[in-house]
Amino acid sequence: MATTKKSASKSTADKSAKPAAKSASAKGDAKPARKPNAAFMKPMKPSAELAAVVGADPQPRSEITKRVWDYIKKNNLQDAQNRRQINADAKLKPVFGGKDNVTMFEMTKLVNNHLSNV
Repeated sequence: MATTKKSASKSTADKSAKPAAKSASAKGDAKPARKPNAAFMKPMKPSAELAAVVGADPQPRSEITKRVWDYIKKNNLQDAQNRRQINADAKLKPVFGGKDNVTMFEMTKLVNNHLSNV
């Protein structure tokens, strides 16, 4: 019985035979701009504890999160060793449920508990 041996590698001619991909701008088919999600832009009313940090006026959830981060950075509340930990001061401790420090991921959940629909 005669066996034939198949080549395991492809030739370089096969690789160069593929056509180059064209970008969307080269084709002239520009996609329409993505529409923002209305749920993220909906104003939310902060609780009294959270209002001490971000203000009492209704704001979108993204703006409230931004203002909490601005407050954390302004008051140097991010832990120096573990940057994912946020140390609570007198204003943030009620928002964090009485905890002295939380992770940044846990912080988002705790802040969302202090928001209500307008």
